[in-house]
Formats: sequence, C-alpha cells, structure tokens
Amino acid sequence: MPALRSAGLPDLDLGPVVAEQPDPLLFATVSGAHLYGFPSRDSDVDLRGVHLLPVEALVGLREPEETRTRMWEREAVEMDLVTHDLRKFVRLMLRRNGYVLEQLLSPLVVHSSDAHTELAALAPGVLTSHHAHHYQGFARTQRRLFARTGELKPLLYTFRVLLTGIHLMRTGEVQAHLPSLLDLVRAPGYLPELIAAKAEAEHGAAHVDHARVEADLDALQGELEAAQAGSGLPDEVAAHAALHDFVVRVRVG
Repeated sequence: MPALRSAGLPDLDLGPVVAEQPDPLLFATVSGAHLYGFPSRDSDVDLRGVHLLPVEALVGLREPEETRTRMWEREAVEMDLVTHDLRKFVRLMLRRNGYVLEQLLSPLVVHSSDAHTELAALAPGVLTSHHAHHYQGFARTQRRLFARTGELKPLLYTFRVLLTGIHLMRTGEVQAHLPSLLDLVRAPGYLPELIAAKAEAEHGAAHVDHARVEADLDALQGELEAAQAGSGLPDEVAAHAALHDFVVRVRVG
C-alpha cells in the first residue's frame, strides 16, 4: 500500500487487524497524525472504521456494541482502533461532524469494500456551512491545550483544523493533510519548520514566538468565519434520505 508507506507509517501488516474483528468491517482507515501529515517517530497508529452488526444485535434485549475501542501493541508499535456500527457512524455524519468525514475519506486505506465506496460517494451530500462550527470548536480546544502545555502537537492541530475548515468552506473539499493545505490556503511560512520539529518528538515543546503565533491563529480564525459567511455550501443536509436507504440496504443485505 504505497499511500500508507508514504505517510510515514511503521512497516506493519495491518491486514490481520481487520481479520481479528468480531463483525465485518466496511472500511478501516488511518487517522490521527499520519493522516494530518505530521507524525512523530513514536506516534501511535490510529485506525478508524465502521463495523456492521447483525440484525439480531440491534433488535434483541442486549445493548448493541455501537462503538468498539481497542488499544494494544503490535511489533512494539502502539495501535488504537475505534469502529462504529454503520447506523451510528451515519448518524455522526448527519451531525455535521467533520472528524468522521475525515476518517471516511482518508486516503490511507487499510480495508475497503463496495459499501465504503458508496458511502464516500454520499459524503458530499452531508456537507453544510455549519461544519465550520466543528472546526472552530476543535481549534478552540486545541488552542487552550497549547496555551496550557506549550507543546507543539496541539499547536499543529490548531493550525490544521483552521486550515481544513477554511478550505472546506471555500471549496467543499475535506482535506485533513496539513502539508497539502499549505499549498491551498495562505498560512504562516514557519509551519513547515514546525512539522519537521514534530517528527522528532511526539510531545516536544513548541519553540515559537508566542505573540506572533497568537496573532496568526486569530487571523485564521477570522478567515474561517469569513469563509463560512461566504460559503456556497448549503445550510441543510441533502443526503438524509439516501443515507437512510443505504443503511437499510447494507444491513439487510
């Protein structure tokens, strides 16, 4: 899988991870720092995906495992797998959740299926101008974490989500890869240096001019608000009915 290798992922066979799951996976992709383009040497591997529960798991008396989380170590690499049942994942998509769209559309694909391809094709129909709120909220959270810790990781996350949100509002494209965003959205010139520094240490300090960084973040926050105000994205989700039909069809086979 050339895309996985070029993202700086460890040389691991991730196929067995899919085979070990108790229910079929419609897809599994890599998220986190590898998707965002600033992994460190010791970054864990964040896998995200969708599993398909059998009908009896949803209509019986037991609570269904709509979300499964597993953390373990494989060949000295920390692995983190989170999957949602299809219905829950689609509900998250309908809640203007940019995070799950980034997982669905991640180019770092470990496992795919026809259902994955079809669901990805429906993704544009859930995009609205209100997705800007997701990225604004995410940026505020990471910015507070940077202010408290002084670490480089939350600072890069803050820049990444602001640039992702701006680009989404302007183009309707979900782009989570920070180095690619630097060619698409005007951004501070020092970001490549910060990305290179992050490669050396997952929790290293950010050696930056804090006053300049705060001013740049304020400016990008303003750009995101302006991009939302001028966005051509609709106010409402367009694909609700199509997604309902999709979930029913995939579930009942």
